[in-house]
Amino acid sequence: MKTPSRRGLARPARASPPAMRAVGAVRLIGGQWRGTRLAVPDAPGLRPTADRVRETLFNWLAPMLPGARVLDLFAGSGALGLEAVSRGAAAAVLVERDPGLAEALRTVAARLPGGEALRVVQTDALAWLGSAPTQAFDLVFVDPPFAAGLWDAVLPALLPWLSADAWLYLETPGEAVVDMPPPWALHREGRTREVRYALYRRLR
Repeated sequence: MKTPSRRGLARPARASPPAMRAVGAVRLIGGQWRGTRLAVPDAPGLRPTADRVRETLFNWLAPMLPGARVLDLFAGSGALGLEAVSRGAAAAVLVERDPGLAEALRTVAARLPGGEALRVVQTDALAWLGSAPTQAFDLVFVDPPFAAGLWDAVLPALLPWLSADAWLYLETPGEAVVDMPPPWALHREGRTREVRYALYRRLR
């Protein structure tokens, strides 16, 4: 009896990330993709930036955003990175460790006109920062899961990836104290009952 050759055997299907149950949604609030809904799945540590905070932040960023190269380091729902490109940034890299969240971001990017300006990287943010920089970003969003306490590890590792006069958005618990490395100067900040949000400028 002949043994079937490998060529004749069906290849196993590539496993897709498990579907994530959406528990809500956020909307992009300005620019070409205004009104686009982004699902907020039931994922540990996922906490999209509130609409009011995003509106304030992007008012602050309005003068520098056109043409900017953006890094959304803990992308989650993608609200910050997508909002930036919607409002005129040239391109954004969205780094997200969770396979289901990363796949959801790719799906959104594929259906948006101009979505090729978005690149989704599914990996651990700190591991990605430890690789050799491939480009310099003008704006970075750092809003990790609060329980992980990653700010002190992330901030020094960011510097090789940033342009000389880059901007940094940082979101932390209201009571958290983050020691900013010397190149950063506070530009604007605000608070809600739950979070402190701040925009910094890199000094040359």
